[in-house]
Formats: sequence, C-alpha cells, structure tokens
Amino acid sequence: MGNGAQNQDETASVDFQQVQQTERFRALRTRHRSFVFPMAVAFLLWYFAYVLLADYAVGFMSIKVWGNINVGLILGLLQFATTFGITAWYVSYSNRKLDPIAAEIRNEIEGHEFDKEGNAVMGAAK
Repeated sequence: MGNGAQNQDETASVDFQQVQQTERFRALRTRHRSFVFPMAVAFLLWYFAYVLLADYAVGFMSIKVWGNINVGLILGLLQFATTFGITAWYVSYSNRKLDPIAAEIRNEIEGHEFDKEGNAVMGAAK
C-alpha cells in the first residue's frame, strides 16, 4: 500500500552524517536557511509591531478608514495576508531552488553508498 517506500534494512545502511557532509547537502541547507531565517525574523518583527501598536497606540489603531473599518482591523487582516503570501513565496522558492537538490540527494541515498568523504560510490546500487 506504499508509494515505493524503502525497507527498514535499506535505510539502516545509510550513514546520514556522511550525507550531511556532502557539498550538495550543505548547499541545500544554506539555501533553505537563507530564505527561512530572514523571513521568520521579518514576520516576527511585523507581528510584534502589530501587537505593540494594538497595546500602546490605541489612538492610531482606532482611526476610522471607512465606515467601521479602522487601521487596527486592516493591519490585523494584513497579518493573515502576510502569512499566506510568505507561504506561497516559500512554496515557489522551494519548488525552484530546494526540491531539485533534495531529489538528487534522495536518489543518491536510495541508490548508492557513500565513501568516507561523503561522495557517492558509483556502481554500489542495492
């Protein structure tokens, strides 16, 4: 009923610490972190700015923009929009920059063994 999942014995023979030492894995980790960490910091700053404004700038947040819609409500809804926007951006980034490298690494792990330097040993398919 699986989708081609490996047996426990096949994955037990992979030394994942050696895989982590390969240049491709380091590049993958660097690309991932170069997107995720700055985006997380930016979003947290935006979130805490909203919370601080709601707490300490009540006059500003209660400015009416249109009918009963005020600045606080607009900024609150922008929190949701920002979350969805960042998620869509990450999915696009991942599809273009991360997934191809991850697929290569996965294919090497599933089909090859690694030497002590972490390079795939060709012809060692299981």
